[in-house]
This record gives sequence, structure tokens and C-alpha cells, in this order.
Amino acid sequence: MTGGAARAGAVRRSCPAGAAPDAVLAHCSLAHAGAWEPVAARLIEKAADGPCLVAPDLPGHGARPVPAVVGDIQEDAVEILAEAAGKGPVDLIGHSFGATACLRLALERPELVRSLVLIEPVQFSLLREAEPALWQRHLADAMALRRRLEAGDREGATRAFYEKWGGGAPWSQLPAAQRRYMVDRVHLVAAAEPALMEDVGGIGAPGRLEGLRLPVLVLSGAESRAEIAGIASVLCRRLPESRASVIAGAGHMAPITHPDAVAAAIAEFREEVLRRRPQSRGSDRSPHPASTSR
Repeated sequence: MTGGAARAGAVRRSCPAGAAPDAVLAHCSLAHAGAWEPVAARLIEKAADGPCLVAPDLPGHGARPVPAVVGDIQEDAVEILAEAAGKGPVDLIGHSFGATACLRLALERPELVRSLVLIEPVQFSLLREAEPALWQRHLADAMALRRRLEAGDREGATRAFYEKWGGGAPWSQLPAAQRRYMVDRVHLVAAAEPALMEDVGGIGAPGRLEGLRLPVLVLSGAESRAEIAGIASVLCRRLPESRASVIAGAGHMAPITHPDAVAAAIAEFREEVLRRRPQSRGSDRSPHPASTSR
């Protein structure tokens, strides 16, 4: 991150190592912790208290080794976020796949979480009953990507994924190193499908979301795909303390393309949370009462 941040292994911090984090940020697939730098810099500028922001690389991304064989990558991401959160409670801020890992951590370890910001969460399993046509549409995309991978066309699979979910420059205009980085990791996108499509983590189990008693902001881009609006609708219907906000002109990659608007929405939400549930900084912070998630 910017604003005096230092790189330490596979984690980026806006504060000295060992400081208790105020917020943990989870990036999207085929990115890395550095993707949060534009938003993090603006959050630091907007806050009077100099928040401690921690952004870890998720499994197989950034400085972490790229596994050839992957199990439940969402579960692995949850473990990384839990480690980054320390004793908590923290504000969890996630984008795309990272948002789904934040949500799963909040359900499994609510004592670590003060609030959630879910930016363009891609928990497609929530659409299966609520919006079956949208679920089927993503299923077709996922199957097409897997067929390309099975045929050995990693670049074709990556390009198709980027063209649906990326933002900014066309694929052909991206730097060669950036294209290679994504091609080398595209199998991680396929590896996430059991969690995102089949919900192996049980995020959408009956009553589970309804039992999560903490503030949630669901943030979407106005120009994003219809699946995102459907997921946001389900989440806001089922999460009792949630509200939605839409970034005008933005698509799926809003934290990259619209960092000012994203940071402003997050900062306003965090201020509301802090007013409602004041917490002292440092290791002596006591967590809010845990909600029942199962």
C-alpha cells in the first residue's frame, strides 16, 4: 500500500509490523495485495486516526507460491484472512472472490469481525434458487473456462475470463508481464468454482446468513454484470444488518477503476460502524458478542 506501507512477505501493511489491524482487505482472483493501493491510500487520507490496514496475498497470488493442485481455495483464503485479523475485531473489506472469503470468515469466526464491506461478491451459489437463469449463465461461463483449461488453452481461458470480469485496458494492451501473471494462475479461478457455485462452505445454508448480526455494506458497480446485482439482492434480503450501495459508472473492477468513489463509500460506512460500536485500538480490544452462524 501507499502512505508509508511496507512489504513483509505476502502481506502489505499501512502500519508497523505487530500493530493491531483496524481493517483487513482481500483482493480478487488473479490480482494481489497491491491491487488495494489506490483505495488504501484514499482511506488513509480520509481517516483522522491513521487506520492500520492489512492486505494479504490470497492463496497462489502475489508472493505466495502457485499450487498446481488446489483444494478448497476459499477455505485457504479464510485461514489467511483470519491470521491477518489477529485477535480482532476488524473491518473486513473484500472484492469479488476476496469478498466471498470475507463473508465465509464472518460466518465461521464472527468474533474476529466488526463489519463487512463486500464489493462485487461472486458467491454465485446464492443465485441457484433466487435467480436460476443467472446461475445457469455463470455455469455456462465456468464450463467454457474449464474446457479451455482441459484443452491446454490457458491464455484463451484467461483472456475470456478477463474480458468478462476485468476492467480498464483491453487484453491485448496489457503489459506482457501482467498477462503472464494471470495466465499462470488461471487454474485458481476454476479451483474456486466448488466454493462459489456449489457452496462447499455452506455460506447460503438455511438460516446461516440470517444469523450474522453485524453491519454489512454490499457495494456494486452500476455497469457490472447482472449476476452481481442478483447476488447483492439476495445478500441484502438475507443479512439482517446489511445495506446496498452502487458506484455510478463502475463495473466489476470498481476498486481499480473508481478508487475515489469506492474509498468514499467504505470510509462513510466505517465511520458509521465506529460510531455504533466504538473500539479501542490495540491488542486489548474486546470483540463484539459473537452471533450464531450455524
